[in-house]
Amino acid sequence: MEPLVVYPENKEQLTALKAVIKAMKITFEQKSDAYPQNVIDGVKESLKQAEESRLTPYKSVKDMLNIA
Repeated sequence: MEPLVVYPENKEQLTALKAVIKAMKITFEQKSDAYPQNVIDGVKESLKQAEESRLTPYKSVKDMLNIA
């Protein structure tokens, strides 16, 4: 069978889904794919910079690491 991904909107929906899945004896695993807040903030900042044409191109790893 193929996996099914669901996105409950709140804790009550999550609890109800788990109860139904367990009652139907369906094997499942719970994963948290949430990214840390600093990663989310960094992506948002990068998108903002891109919209404002403030991106800095890197030509090599040395440029990125500020190594002379």
